[in-house]
Amino acid sequence: MLKDMTKEQLLDFKSEVMKQYDNACAKKLKLDMSRGKPCAKQLVMSEGMLTALSTNEDCFTGATDCRNYGGLDGIDEMKEIFASILEVGKENILVGGNSSLNMMYDTVSRAMTFGVHGSDAPWSQQGKIKFLCPVPGYDRHFAICELLGIEMINIPLTGTGPDMDLVEKYVENDPSVKGIWCVPHYSNPTGETYSDEVVDRFASLKPAAKDFRIFWDNAYIIHDVIYGAKRVKNIYEACKAQGNEDRVFMYTSTSKISFPGAGVACLAASEANLAQIKKLLAIQTIGPDKLNQLRHVRFFKNADGILAHMKRHAEILRPKFDIVFDGFEKELTGLGIASWTKPTGGYFISLDVNDGCATRTYDLAKAAGVTLTNVGATFPYCKDPLDKNIRIAPSFPPEDELTQAVEVLCICIKLAAVEKLLAE
Repeated sequence: MLKDMTKEQLLDFKSEVMKQYDNACAKKLKLDMSRGKPCAKQLVMSEGMLTALSTNEDCFTGATDCRNYGGLDGIDEMKEIFASILEVGKENILVGGNSSLNMMYDTVSRAMTFGVHGSDAPWSQQGKIKFLCPVPGYDRHFAICELLGIEMINIPLTGTGPDMDLVEKYVENDPSVKGIWCVPHYSNPTGETYSDEVVDRFASLKPAAKDFRIFWDNAYIIHDVIYGAKRVKNIYEACKAQGNEDRVFMYTSTSKISFPGAGVACLAASEANLAQIKKLLAIQTIGPDKLNQLRHVRFFKNADGILAHMKRHAEILRPKFDIVFDGFEKELTGLGIASWTKPTGGYFISLDVNDGCATRTYDLAKAAGVTLTNVGATFPYCKDPLDKNIRIAPSFPPEDELTQAVEVLCICIKLAAVEKLLAE
């Protein structure tokens, strides 16, 4: 353990690490693992989609000409695929454009302007509005709330989901709490999956606000890296069993299945929720890109086709996750200066360094040519209260570059830790 060393031992340790750091800087590296983007090999897997529609006849599904206006909630075949993945009825699916984030933003924005099904007034007319935010979490969820002036409350993750005692305390006693963000399967960035107990407690909540909503971002529902992992329990069915089917909005997309910038997204919700949304959506658009939806249907054919495709993704991603795990274990085990999650799916690894060391680690890595996710990004307002969490995104870099990046990162973690110990 580094903290058990004498001052002289710490100085010797720092001297050795500084030599390693100077050598890394001398290489003038330009390595980037800041965002969870699919790599080139993954994108090539979907290139057959580009020729899935090649004639006028290909653009029809039944009597529907997908080149023309209409189809506000998407084509039936795409609804069926998403219904199978999310384990809900086709009547509970609204298929949108290329971005589930866009659909989440629109849902919150509509709620602020018009309320949700069952609201007495728009959220923006009900005083201060609050959202619960499991942390560490997804920066873009938090950005939506910050932009719209919604106050955010940190809720710690436990390894099996949010601290439900705190969730119940806030939701059941404060009517200004209108929502909670959730990434229930392979959470971003911790990689944890919510337990059945957590899902059941969400379904059984007794909110002080009757228009409270759970924003269930199931972005990684079929993104296994190691197969055989348990799927998250169906939140919609759990809520429905309690008579609370209006409580949840579920989202997913093909953004890291097909092309991230040209996938298909969907919202799943109760029929009452969807009726209210579609009434408002009809003013916003005449319909989504049905040709893109049809390309996906022609290419994947059905949900089984997507699952087979995801196994090929896993074969590319698994060695990259292993590079990170192996590097951390080799360089950091036993020093007492870092801990990390070992998810079996998703796109991220959550790294915790010693309190007060994340920003220094980030700055050292940047100076050495390694770009990481901004420190604080995994917390509301970009403020990590302990300055310790760093989101690791191993998917995009080639394996040789990722290996170098992890080596440099470990050097930076050691240097930041020993500097802090010597300063105490």
